[in-house]
Amino acid sequence: MSESAPEDEVDVIIQEWRQARPDLDVSPIGVVGRLSRASRLLERGVKDLFEEHGLQPWEFDVLATLLRSGPPYLLCAGDLSAAAMVSSAALTNRVDHLVAKGLVHREVDPAHRRRVLISLTDQGFAVVNKVVEHHIANENRLLSGLTAADRDHLTVLLRRLLVSLGDTGRATG
Repeated sequence: MSESAPEDEVDVIIQEWRQARPDLDVSPIGVVGRLSRASRLLERGVKDLFEEHGLQPWEFDVLATLLRSGPPYLLCAGDLSAAAMVSSAALTNRVDHLVAKGLVHREVDPAHRRRVLISLTDQGFAVVNKVVEHHIANENRLLSGLTAADRDHLTVLLRRLLVSLGDTGRATG
């Protein structure tokens, strides 16, 4: 442990394991435990912001995915499902909910009648554009304990970890 870094809860857990099972190398807990705890704390901070804007995180995720797709802010259900990392059944439920709120529109693709297209409504576009600005500011606040160099280094390490776990980018056409 670095002398300049304050102790966190994971340090306490590691020490307890070292006392309880000195025969085990418990150093992976330092990474996995911290990633897990950081994930929960970050998710809570993000969820709180979305709730302030009347959204659930999954609602923002679908709206933001459509916004990121660029004009005309429209994706077929299969592409939206893949980009949002949810099953088609889960996506159908989510789209139903967002249609009822007036944030997205669903239509059958006139060129391929078996394909469903999901697009942002004007209201959905306005909501996600407003909330994304607050979301990015909130993420900056949540990461304010790290310098820009720390963030860059952590980004490289996390990308390497994710790729090693099989998380690769979507194929682009």
